[in-house]
Amino acid sequence: MNLPNIISELVKAQNEFDSAAYANCFAENAEVFDEGKTHHGKAEIESWIDKANKEYRATMKPLDYNENENILSAEASGIFSGSPIVLKYHFQLSDGYIQSLKITG
Repeated sequence: MNLPNIISELVKAQNEFDSAAYANCFAENAEVFDEGKTHHGKAEIESWIDKANKEYRATMKPLDYNENENILSAEASGIFSGSPIVLKYHFQLSDGYIQSLKITG
């Protein structure tokens, strides 16, 4: 699968539970939409993923990537009800960074 570098970096950061490296994949004014909430900017994204890492210990296993729509399908496994689950990560990329990410089931 041919993932853009920044998405590969995001997967690696998630699987290492490295919240700072995860947040550094995003543009300064990026947004993440997950579980009905929107997180704005790198600092808020880092805080959100740090809390999620501690609570769920979720890892990502990429399954498929739609290059035309920038959608990654990945198996998420961790300590949460229904694990593992396949999630879709809808990316908008800009200047080598993630501008927005929407995570859906």
